[in-house]
Amino acid sequence: MLISRQNKKKTINVTKYVPKRSQAKQLEAEKRKKILLLVENLMLREEATFKMIIDCLYDVGSVNLINKNFTIRPLNQVMKLIAKLPKPAFRFLAFYWVRNNTPKLITNWLLNKVKF
Repeated sequence: MLISRQNKKKTINVTKYVPKRSQAKQLEAEKRKKILLLVENLMLREEATFKMIIDCLYDVGSVNLINKNFTIRPLNQVMKLIAKLPKPAFRFLAFYWVRNNTPKLITNWLLNKVKF
């Protein structure tokens, strides 16, 4: 008695389920992109303004830090003079960080303000 074996390959059909995003989610994603683009454009047009803001924040922050840590008056004055030296490097690095991260942070913050 001969028994013939037939090797049948079992095929499995896999259908990929991709849920459709609701219209509200699609609208939110489109508006998020639009807001991000507008804030990035604002950063490019108002570069001088952002640099001035960074300068002011550096001045206030360095004075507050020196006043907190150096209470002896002559040492305090010397440290304030020394603190002005790294300002250009700080401005460059801070503006680089601001230009890369602020549009996303502002966009997320604005959208969180309108969510209920």
